Amino acid sequence: MDHVLTLIAPPGALSAAVLRAARDALSALGAATGTPDWLAAAEAADLPFAGLAPGQADAAARTALPGAAVDIIAQAAEGRRKRLLIADMDSTIVTTETLDELAGQAGIKDRIAAITKRAMNGELDFEAALRERVGMLAGLPVEAMQRTWEETELMPGARALVATMRAHGARCALVSGGFTFFTGRVAALVGFHEHHSNTLLEAEGRLTGHVADPILGRNAKLATLKRLAAEEGIGLDATLAVGDGANDLDMIQAAGLGVAFRAKPVVAAAARARVEHADLRALLFAQGYRADEFVAG
Repeated sequence: MDHVLTLIAPPGALSAAVLRAARDALSALGAATGTPDWLAAAEAADLPFAGLAPGQADAAARTALPGAAVDIIAQAAEGRRKRLLIADMDSTIVTTETLDELAGQAGIKDRIAAITKRAMNGELDFEAALRERVGMLAGLPVEAMQRTWEETELMPGARALVATMRAHGARCALVSGGFTFFTGRVAALVGFHEHHSNTLLEAEGRLTGHVADPILGRNAKLATLKRLAAEEGIGLDATLAVGDGANDLDMIQAAGLGVAFRAKPVVAAAARARVEHADLRALLFAQGYRADEFVAG
């Protein structure tokens, strides 16, 4: 079988009946299907198939499973394991938008979060929106960043994702429209090889309300994906990109496996693969890793 449909659910939530319904949906369209392969009991399984394009298989399975808390990813079977991971940080590797949380230290979280929401859904220019939000933080003591960091939590599965891919030889990079203060700490905590982001400017112990140029935005994320792939001597088909906002969309669409993770509507609609129910370990299952191959971070 030249393709595989991976079904992933929260632990304990994937049943044989759900897998059977997906298989029947593919068969009804004339696809040949193989024996399901459980990657983790009651959590993730591969369904080999042939005779349908991945998009057709994905759509058929989703139609057959309306309302089910199951993530579905269809792709070619060959080359599933990727050699480069590019990950967004905010609302992807960590559970929050760190700029919004930093704004909470200034008492203006709601104002800044409203702008963030529109920017991440592609309604505002990312760079302009970033400058506007940073400008609203002028005068905030730099200690507020440390307080924000102390309240920041990792997304479940983040450590396992990076540790497992590193253990199998992949290069892992954190590429964020956020700020170096946070990406450096997240990269060290999770185990990324490197991090790329923006720099908040400060003077006399306070934020100036400016961000250093050039801003790492949508175009820069895509450029970083291409540059790191070239440095590794691999094609984009051997890369994995994951994110949730509009500034992630270009890199998600360019990567061999591009995943919209609990993403904004505009991103989820445009990405070839999306994860809405499972945690970040779903990206390992999508690459064909079994649960007993995961490395604890």
